[in-house]
Amino acid sequence: MTETLFDIGAGPQVVGATRFCVRPERMDGVVRVGGTKDPRIERILDLRPTLVLANREENRLEDVEALRSAGVEVHDSMPRRVDEVPALIRDVGQRVGRAREAGAVASRLDEGIREVRARRRAMDSVPFLVLVWRRPWIAATADTFLSNLLVEAGGSNVLVGGGDRYPEVTLEEVATKRPERVLLPSEPFPFTRRHVNELAHATRMDPQCFLPCDGQFLTWHGSRTVLGLRAAARWMDRSSPQEDS
Repeated sequence: MTETLFDIGAGPQVVGATRFCVRPERMDGVVRVGGTKDPRIERILDLRPTLVLANREENRLEDVEALRSAGVEVHDSMPRRVDEVPALIRDVGQRVGRAREAGAVASRLDEGIREVRARRRAMDSVPFLVLVWRRPWIAATADTFLSNLLVEAGGSNVLVGGGDRYPEVTLEEVATKRPERVLLPSEPFPFTRRHVNELAHATRMDPQCFLPCDGQFLTWHGSRTVLGLRAAARWMDRSSPQEDS
């Protein structure tokens, strides 16, 4: 959402961000206020923000409540689906006085969603699984934003899941599910090409099934979701060679 604020022209209004806010690469004058799980509340209050953006999956409820108790307006969000993101962008734009610019970014995403849906109707779905952690191995079920992004682009998550959205799995389970693609995003765990051989050996699956990919495209919601949809369309395209993305 920090990147989205800059992309809709609200960058000069941003006074603070977490150390995990790495986009855009330059944020001159923006004070770092800690991490997502350990923000420095007093430092945030010293900046006198009129609005704090939080994420219900990344940020702790007690920190949000502490800010609200101090009189700060907190906008919290956690989209589960790609088609929820345009409305989120428009809402944030309205709140920061950048409705026109936010509308333009949201409209580009609306168009991107229409394009991938049209393409999806002309193809057979690609069974996939996404690993997000190693030791223990953790995967993402269908009830996650990153899964929906890939489904919009033509995929079908082989891990339907139940109550736990990010369950532990064994590599035997991964092989049994027979995914055509196993995506290995660069975050939260930093998967790289060197993990492909390990997984292929342990599962006895074709190494070509495993695809290291840019986790920012896969998991970030906001203005970057436009790029994420394009990347997901490449990853779900059977006709193009799969390379690290």
